[in-house]
Amino acid sequence: MSVPRASRECDLMKTKSYNLINTVEQEEMDAGLLAEYYTVEAKNGKAVTLPDVFSGEIREDLIRRAVLASRANRRQSYGHREHDGKRKPQAGMKHSVEWWGKGRGVSRIMRKAGQRTAAQNPHTRGGRRAHGPKVDKDWSQKINSKENRIARDSAIAASASSNLVSERGHHFEASLRFPIIIDGYVESREGGDEKYDLESLPLQYSTRKFVAMMEGLGLGADLDRARTGRTIRAGKGTMRGRKYRTPKSILLVVSQTNGLAKAARNIPGVDIVVAKDLSAEDLAPGGDAGRLTVWTKAAIGALE
Repeated sequence: MSVPRASRECDLMKTKSYNLINTVEQEEMDAGLLAEYYTVEAKNGKAVTLPDVFSGEIREDLIRRAVLASRANRRQSYGHREHDGKRKPQAGMKHSVEWWGKGRGVSRIMRKAGQRTAAQNPHTRGGRRAHGPKVDKDWSQKINSKENRIARDSAIAASASSNLVSERGHHFEASLRFPIIIDGYVESREGGDEKYDLESLPLQYSTRKFVAMMEGLGLGADLDRARTGRTIRAGKGTMRGRKYRTPKSILLVVSQTNGLAKAARNIPGVDIVVAKDLSAEDLAPGGDAGRLTVWTKAAIGALE
């Protein structure tokens, strides 16, 4: 299934970025200074010329196929080892067994030596597993390089559609402009303004500042959805290092992993990726297109 360009929003070749102004407030008591409070306001910045991928056709079938192939190629093989007699027996074969022979009126199955208890056979208690998983099974899936690239470009175009992002379950303010591109960042302290390179954000209190930035853009509700939606996974995955399942929230696309990327890496549901490493799975987890994506202006330049 594909979503043609005509059925989506207006021409996306040019859009305005957002400039973030952070007003820092800090109260002073007799015992010393209290924690800082951040209030971020998002204002319209300069117009940004978007790459052609943002206005391309959305191929949801290719997106799903590329994501499933990516997940299948990461799948680890599992299963029992090959049976090698007493030296290396597989599970269910670690017994000394014998066959009673014919003429006793009992089934011809192997029994533990000197006992009547059956062993080894798949239909007996404690026996081996019938047709169990084998390590040499190949789970990988192939996909053409052109299809993989088209799937990535389609996922980028889907992230620029507010309708698809909303249908995927993300929460954001209705006045937000897609695609979301942030450019400048200014901190205002006691009447003085200090301008920073957005991607080189100083690390002190940077996580709190990033949360304030997203709230200023109107994405705070989606961060809360991911934080409060964390649940315990059902099944045996709880015993295998993946006990909790956290909903996917914002995808932050940067040009390099500096201060801004480090500020967002510990927030539930938020993922960070460098523009040159973008894949369909980053933009459409599970194969569902329309992830809530925030771009830096430098990342847009790197994407071209």
